[in-house]
Amino acid sequence: MLIFMVGCVSCLIIIFTIVNLALATESTFTYIPLEDEEVFSVSLYASFNSWNEWPMEKKPDGTWSITLDLEPGEHQYKFFINGKGLQDMSTARAGGPVDPNAVGYIYDGFGGQNAIYRIKEEATEGVVLVHNSDDPAYLCIADERLVIRLKTSSYQVAKVFLVTDEGKWAMDRQLQWEYGEVFRLSLKLSDSLKYRFIGYTIDGTEFSLPEDPSQSFFFDGIDHFPQLKWVSQGIIYQVFPERFYNGNSENDLLALKSDEFHYNQQCAQNKLWAKEGPSLANWNAPISPQHCCHQYFGGDLVGIIQKLDYLKDLGVTVLYLNPIFDSGSIHGYDTHDYLEVSPKFGTKEDLGELFNEAHKRGMRVILDFVPNHTGLGFWAFQDVVRNGEDSPYWDWYFIHKWPFSPGDPNAYKTWWGVGSLPILNTDNPEVKEYLFKIVRHWLNFGADGWRVDVPNEIVKAKEFFNEMRQLVKMEKEDAYLLAEIWQLDSSWVKGDQFDSLMNYALGRDILLNFAKGSIDGENTLANLSHYFSTYGENVTAMGFNLVSSHDTGRILTDLGGGNFGNLPQPKAVERLILLSTLLYSLPGAPVIFQGDERGILGEKEFYDSHRYPIQWDTADESIISHYKKLAQLRQKIPALTSSVIR
Repeated sequence: MLIFMVGCVSCLIIIFTIVNLALATESTFTYIPLEDEEVFSVSLYASFNSWNEWPMEKKPDGTWSITLDLEPGEHQYKFFINGKGLQDMSTARAGGPVDPNAVGYIYDGFGGQNAIYRIKEEATEGVVLVHNSDDPAYLCIADERLVIRLKTSSYQVAKVFLVTDEGKWAMDRQLQWEYGEVFRLSLKLSDSLKYRFIGYTIDGTEFSLPEDPSQSFFFDGIDHFPQLKWVSQGIIYQVFPERFYNGNSENDLLALKSDEFHYNQQCAQNKLWAKEGPSLANWNAPISPQHCCHQYFGGDLVGIIQKLDYLKDLGVTVLYLNPIFDSGSIHGYDTHDYLEVSPKFGTKEDLGELFNEAHKRGMRVILDFVPNHTGLGFWAFQDVVRNGEDSPYWDWYFIHKWPFSPGDPNAYKTWWGVGSLPILNTDNPEVKEYLFKIVRHWLNFGADGWRVDVPNEIVKAKEFFNEMRQLVKMEKEDAYLLAEIWQLDSSWVKGDQFDSLMNYALGRDILLNFAKGSIDGENTLANLSHYFSTYGENVTAMGFNLVSSHDTGRILTDLGGGNFGNLPQPKAVERLILLSTLLYSLPGAPVIFQGDERGILGEKEFYDSHRYPIQWDTADESIISHYKKLAQLRQKIPALTSSVIR
């Protein structure tokens, strides 16, 4: 088979000389209810549908299923039963797995397990050649050079040359994995360039792309997707503010006044909640049952300011802060007011000082933006609670019934069935206008970029983030836009939405598994090749390359280092040294989750331990020293901050 993809400035022509490529495989997903389980609806949410809802059909035997055509690869998915997601798809149901077609399970980032469905890619007959000049994976500007790439089937092509009006250049074989490889060439920038490919297969057959010698691909000389050097050359540190450092104890009690407890009427049905409510603990107090979201320890913005020199000494150049706006929990993803700093964290003046002090030290600051849902205390939602359909904000949400008890997940559309997180109608122009006002406001106040929470769940996401990117880049041209997307997915980083994804697909799926010994070196190299072939080099250069975060376990615990409160096992520390060295060596910005550099352990369970406050009088100094040395090496060796991988 020979596939030619002939790209013009805005079009793509596909010519099949032999049409026999099966691009998709029929795949069925099945849910088997428990005996006596009352099921009204079942929906499929998956990585291949951007985690949107696809209703499943009830069969005569009482099971629910959906059949789809899916491309080869590994797909994650989860079932929603009666509108609520199954937290752990690995839980046995009706004498077997939730879905008999699942081949495994993977941590979902929210305390549960997604199921995995795998379709093996079949080897194709003949040679495959792919180039798309509209896709940065094939044509982009990275490190101020024009990068041109051609994808081919593996072990089929001997040589490839790039031909322009100025001459002919041999392309390098850059990446290779089981089913594909990439040939690459970088050139000095020019005003414009017409180019084509010629080459030879391993049996000596000559080919050209485009096939017609009168046709060419075209580069217009414009950088449509600029690389942000401050990200490419940076080291990022994630701060979970409530658990980082308490710099001002006078605001500690304010956390209790704004907690979700005061708005969530469902709390009265929880005996523990009704008895205790939210609590304030000493910095080294034991974990309580409310620890996940409502046991406060007092971390704040002043505390971050006081630790800036520590972070500077660690080599950090970028801070990413979890939500700092007024909210009803320790995590802040249940916003009450996007225009106000949470009183438990401090004031706008404190935030302004943090921006100023960070910028003085050459550091940038990225804030966390949650446009998909609000908290129960958000002023617009409270107006709906009081006034129902008479509220001017009724259409800001998806209300199923009124009156209702705030916290009831059946009364309105919620994030994954969590009653305290009502979903915003981002297709409503008023909601969009409000959210975009927030984005502009904090950029003008001093923020250097946005990390966006669950962007795949936004209504009409592509349209929303296309608009958001335009306004962000107009306000601050070099602002960074980061998407919380967990899987390998280049559709978000084509130059019209985000600059990077949170690269769990690199840090956890590849590097962590290698360091754990779950994948050998040969397969790791192949996985890295596939990963770096998926994105443009300008994109991977701006990569947010993390292994752990507030949504995952602690690295050292994942590496077998032991549990919360103990000293890490030496073997796990060795694995961490290997893993962090790899992370600092690859294109993109390495990311440290607060405390990982100090050797902190967690638990395999969710949240309770790995978000525990940093104990500043305890640390593994050898690990801190290692991270400092890695930062120094990145400063001294240009290759370590290059966009190129070979």
